[in-house]
Amino acid sequence: MTIADTGQPREFEAQARFGSLFAELSSKFINLPPGEVDREIEVALRSVCELFQIDMAVLWQWSDEAAGVLTPTHAYPPSADSGASRLSAEEQFPWVRQQMVAGRMVAIARLDDLPTEAAVDRENALRLGITSSLTLPLSVGGAPHVGALAFNTLQLQRDWPDALVARLRLVAQVFTNALARKRADQALRMSEVRLAAGAELAGLGFYEVDLGKGTVYVDERFRDLCGLPPDREQGLQPVEFWIEHLHHDDRSRVMDERRRLHDGAQEQLSLEYRYLHPTQGEKWIHHVARVAVRDTTERATETYGVLRDITTRKLAEQALRQSLAEIERLKDRLQAEGEYLKAEIGVALNLSEITGQSAAIQKVLLLANQVGPTNSAVLIHGETGTGKELLAQAIHRLSPRGRHVMVKVNCAALPSGLVESELFGREKGAFTGALTRQIGRFEVADGSTLFLDEVGELPPDVQVKLLRVLQEGEFERLGSPRTIKVDVRVIAATNRDLANDVRKGRFREDLYYRLNVFPIRMPPLRERAEDIPPMVWVFLEDFSSRMGKKITQVPRATMDTLQHHSWPGNVRELRNVIEHGAIITTGDTFKVPWLGNDAPSVAQPQTLSDAEREHILRTLESTHWRIKGPKGAAAALGLNPATLYSRMKKLGIRTRGQTEDAGTS
Repeated sequence: MTIADTGQPREFEAQARFGSLFAELSSKFINLPPGEVDREIEVALRSVCELFQIDMAVLWQWSDEAAGVLTPTHAYPPSADSGASRLSAEEQFPWVRQQMVAGRMVAIARLDDLPTEAAVDRENALRLGITSSLTLPLSVGGAPHVGALAFNTLQLQRDWPDALVARLRLVAQVFTNALARKRADQALRMSEVRLAAGAELAGLGFYEVDLGKGTVYVDERFRDLCGLPPDREQGLQPVEFWIEHLHHDDRSRVMDERRRLHDGAQEQLSLEYRYLHPTQGEKWIHHVARVAVRDTTERATETYGVLRDITTRKLAEQALRQSLAEIERLKDRLQAEGEYLKAEIGVALNLSEITGQSAAIQKVLLLANQVGPTNSAVLIHGETGTGKELLAQAIHRLSPRGRHVMVKVNCAALPSGLVESELFGREKGAFTGALTRQIGRFEVADGSTLFLDEVGELPPDVQVKLLRVLQEGEFERLGSPRTIKVDVRVIAATNRDLANDVRKGRFREDLYYRLNVFPIRMPPLRERAEDIPPMVWVFLEDFSSRMGKKITQVPRATMDTLQHHSWPGNVRELRNVIEHGAIITTGDTFKVPWLGNDAPSVAQPQTLSDAEREHILRTLESTHWRIKGPKGAAAALGLNPATLYSRMKKLGIRTRGQTEDAGTS
């Protein structure tokens, strides 16, 4: 059975190009002044249409003057401007307009796909030469819809696959937030003008306080805003009632500003704060106050002011901030994924297939087919070179996450100090040398699969954080208190005996059981010798094609020798031997350089003392030559410190810097 590489580099490149365009659009629109929004939307529409080969795009906005009217405000190409200005959604596209009001997307690959009730829309689309159309509603959170964005093709029909729609939705969201921010800015400016006029004319929640006489006047609007009981309740003090219902987190700030106004430190008070209305709950209030009269010591004796309920605006701003934060997160993730995909394109092109008909490999493939469609964690055991990564790729492609790229991390190839930032990301300045923010592999793999190769090499502190992600699906970047939630499937691989590492305290038991939900053992090549002939021919075909050779024969003696070799390096070693042989083969008959009398010299096996000395040295290096203590080499080796000192002396291992105490904790 063969599980072939699906050939995703073209999609990877498309994602990378879109990621670059989307990152550019996001960074440009995030802090774009309101006055430049319209011009930049026109430029962006052109870039998007050219990238996705779309003939025409029109952005519609709901009119501020006439309720329920969609007005075309932006178009590409520019020649479509005049035609778009004459379009009327109410008259020419009534069915599509109804879908936009309901917040539903409309994707039409062929005009014949339109429902019967869209007959008017179909006729007008034919008249305009439209053959396919995608229309997306524009809205921010729960706020009213901003408008709609339509992409049309002329003459040629096209489908609107999910991946393309998802990317165009991201572009539409960038436009939506920019337009919403522009509208919010215009509304804010208008509200500030109206608030100033209202405060001046005492038209909004007006109050007046005579501090000398201790009297207070409030109008009905003020009573409604603050939830004051009726006048007939005796002993009610409006100011005390207002103070009592200030939000506890804002009360100190508001009272300090009020005191500064009364003491003459400032002439006007203008601030926003939260107020706990007795019946309507938490509100946001914009409060403007002035001093009417001061005494000879400059203390206020009479003040007046106005209150305005700005809860709606504050909620809209909060929704907008959340949308911008989400765009920023998506931009960072797309940028990181784009960089990752660029690095992976070359690797993906060189991935071999899992080849073989032996019972051992058939069992592995059966297990892969069983676990692939699930979200369960998989732990792949196997010697070096057996193809653990290829098996992980196969499992990933069989899952619903297979449409995304599988993100890979080799835990043994990363310095111990960088493993955590590589997996979970870091903020700028999180540690010395962290000059930029980095998106971790878990964020890149959100919605996909993360392959942890050589997982047994993870440091203990990273094992703790990995366990939390597996249990709760959340983590924090280094240097950031913000919790990030992700949906990641983990496939881990190791050539170590993790169960034995657990018994010796080198690997967390709880993490082991989290990873070992579905164990699969990848058999070594010596256990499936019958798979060697088909693999030899697969490798030969590949190398012959690359080298411009035509190798068509493998002698029986050569194949028998290959099948009887122990292959300590497994498939990787076999592949290298075939490549070597293909290089030295001059005719059509394959030659292996080390057959017969030309067999290469084999390194002598280590003695037990050599192996013990090498193992102790590796452990000392990993613990920075610390011997005692819970993080020392003695604990890692499961030995008493005195015993370790004795063995080091016997093996001739001397501590670094002969003047230092090797047992310092």
